[in-house]
Amino acid sequence: MRRGFRVVADYVRGAPGTYAWLLILFVTTVALHRMSPQFEAEFLRQRSTNLHELSEHPARVLFASAMWIASGRWLPYAVLYSVFHAQAERWLGTLRWLVVCVAAHVLATLISEGALLWGIRRGMVPESAVNTLDVGVSYALAGVVGVLTWRLARPWRYGYAAVVLGFFAVPLATGRTFTDLGHFTAALIGLGCRPLTAGAGRTRIPKETPALPRR
Repeated sequence: MRRGFRVVADYVRGAPGTYAWLLILFVTTVALHRMSPQFEAEFLRQRSTNLHELSEHPARVLFASAMWIASGRWLPYAVLYSVFHAQAERWLGTLRWLVVCVAAHVLATLISEGALLWGIRRGMVPESAVNTLDVGVSYALAGVVGVLTWRLARPWRYGYAAVVLGFFAVPLATGRTFTDLGHFTAALIGLGCRPLTAGAGRTRIPKETPALPRR
């Protein structure tokens, strides 16, 4: 048990940004559960990256929207953060991992909301969509999932990239919502962050041909 605890502790210490973010999300999720449904809806709307709030308070809502989980379910994100975010941060280092997260979150938000504005102006989407709720951490997560492509050695990275793009492309092709566009865009942004992976460490090779340990 002590050895297992040390392994977990070392893993967490290797990704301080990931687990600090998870701690914030835990606190904010608990806070959401203590709000009435009416108050929660208005509270999240004011922290949403919808068109109205982006036009009024862009910097504030871009930051605040990444601190809340609209679904109110924290545990699934704890698993996803440990599997993807922690791996990326341990590999890239905290600064470069954070750059990927910010790039995916901000750019995917602006692109998806720009597409929504385009649809409103052409009468394809009702004008009430300017207040659509859009909070959460999924764009940053999609970006990190994308950048982890470069963590794998060839030819495994190609299969991984195909799965990732397919996972986000299918909802976009069938649902065509602005959030589907945001997720797909964020994954592409993560793939486009390959220059940030230079010198980040060895690629991960499957167990059949294990990588040599670092000295």
